Amino acid sequence: MTALDLSSPVAVVGTGTMGQGIAQVALVAGHPVRLYDAVDGRAREAADAIGARLDRLVEKDRLTGAERDAARARLTSAGSLDALAGCALVVEAVVERLDVKQELFRALEDVVGDDCLLATNTSSLSVTAVGGALRVPGRFVGLHFFNPAPLLPLVEVVSGFATDPASATRAYETARAWGKTPVTCADTPGFVVNRVARPFYAEALAVHELRAADPATIDAVLRESGGFRMGAFELTDLIGQDVNESVTHSVWQAFFQDVRFTPSLAQRRLVESGRLGRKSGQGWYDYRDGAERPGPHTAPPAEAPAYVVVEGELGPAAELIGLIREAGVEVRPEDGYGAGRIVLPDGGTLCLTDGGLPGSEDLVHFDLALDYRAATRIALSASAGVRPGLLSGATGLFQALGKEVSVVGDVPGMIVARTVARIIDLAFDAVARGVATPEDVDTAMRLGVNYPLGPFEWNRRLGDAWARDLLSHIHEWEPSGRCAPSLALHRHAAAADAREGTPS
Repeated sequence: MTALDLSSPVAVVGTGTMGQGIAQVALVAGHPVRLYDAVDGRAREAADAIGARLDRLVEKDRLTGAERDAARARLTSAGSLDALAGCALVVEAVVERLDVKQELFRALEDVVGDDCLLATNTSSLSVTAVGGALRVPGRFVGLHFFNPAPLLPLVEVVSGFATDPASATRAYETARAWGKTPVTCADTPGFVVNRVARPFYAEALAVHELRAADPATIDAVLRESGGFRMGAFELTDLIGQDVNESVTHSVWQAFFQDVRFTPSLAQRRLVESGRLGRKSGQGWYDYRDGAERPGPHTAPPAEAPAYVVVEGELGPAAELIGLIREAGVEVRPEDGYGAGRIVLPDGGTLCLTDGGLPGSEDLVHFDLALDYRAATRIALSASAGVRPGLLSGATGLFQALGKEVSVVGDVPGMIVARTVARIIDLAFDAVARGVATPEDVDTAMRLGVNYPLGPFEWNRRLGDAWARDLLSHIHEWEPSGRCAPSLALHRHAAAADAREGTPS
C-alpha cells in the first residue's frame, strides 16, 4: 500500500490553527486541498491565511514564486460537505468533542466514496470511539499532527480497534510523502507522546507541591542538568495550563483513574484562578509588561576541597571523576562495594540519588545529569540535620567543576532522576502493551516533545536496572503506587540481572 497520489484531493474539515497547518502541509506536498468549516466564511478566511503564509515561505526562499502560485491554485474553500465528494482523504480538526466528531464522520460517509480514507487529528479522544459509528470503520485512522503542523515533523498514525492495516499503512506512507516522520501506535489514551510525557510535568509538580523547590529552580535543573529544552513550568505556561491539565485529566480518566497519571491539585488551582500561562499574562510566571522573571535558587560561592576519595563505581556519574581531576582537585580512588560514592576530607559523603532520602547527617545526594561535562547546573539535596560544613563542601566541589549549584529539599529521587526514571517506566509499559515499538517511542519523544534522548536511549545509557531500582526506592518512601515500577520494567531489569548474575 503506497501513499496517496499527488493528484488525489485532500480535504480538511475545521479551519483553526491546526486545520490550517495540516492543509498547508498537504498543499505544499502537491495535493489539491479543499477546506471546509461549519461556520460560514471561515474556510475562505483560512484559505487567505494559508496564502499569506505561502507568501512568507517565498520571502524566506523556502518556496519559489511559481510553486506558491501553483499551490494557491490547488487550494479551494468548500461551502458545504457535499463539495468534498471525490476526495481521497479527509482529515478532521474540529472541536475535541466525541459527539461532534462522530456526527461529522457519519455525514461524511454519505458524501465520500467507500475508498476515501477518513482521519481524525484528535489528541485526547479514542480513535476507536470516534470511528465506532461508521458504516465502513476499517478506513478510519488517527493522524495526530503536532502544533505547528508545518514545522513539527512528528505524526502519530493511530490504529483504532477496527482500523484496517492497509488504511494505517496508507496513512503512514502519505504522512511520510508529505515530509513528516510518522510513527505507528495503537489506540491508547494519550497515544505515545501524551502518554509517555506525563511524568515530565507530574514530577516537577510533585517536587513543587512537596515544597522541595520553586518552579524557577525546578525548570533550571531540568534544562541545565537534565538537558531538556524547556522546564516543565515554563513549558506548561507556553502550552496553556488549561490545555495541559485537560490532557492530563483526560489520560487519567481514560486509564480509569490510574494513580500513575493523577493530575496535580496545584495546577488545578492555577487554572481555577485564571492564570493560564502566556496567553492570559500569568501562569507559573508573570508575563505582564514590566514583570521580572524569578531566577533559580543558586548557592553562594563555597570553597572546594583539596582532595576527594572515590569509593567504588559511580555508574551514570562516572564522568565526574575526570572533571574533578581537571578542576585540580586530587582524586584518591579506593575499592568499594555497592553504589559508588565521593568522600570529602571531613568524612562527608556525596552520592548520586538512588531514590531514597539522604537521611544521614554525613550524606548529600546529587541529581542525575544528561551529560555531567555539559551540564551547567547541579542539584544537591541533604536532610535537615546535615552536618554543618558538609553541604558547603559539596557545593564547593561542584562549583570547582564550573557548575551552578541549586540546593533543593530532600525529596526522593530529586528532580531529573525521578523524572527520567518515570518516563523510562511508562515507555516500557507502553511497549509491553503493544502501543508502539521502542524505536517509534524514542522517535516520538525526541521529535514530539524535543527530549534530548528517547526513553530507551536513556535506559541504555543509564543501565537496565537503574530506573527499576530508583523507582523502587521512591516507592518505599512514597507508597501511593504512583512511582512503583511497572511489571514490564521489572521484567526487563530482572532479565538484565540474570544475564549479569545479579540477584534481583
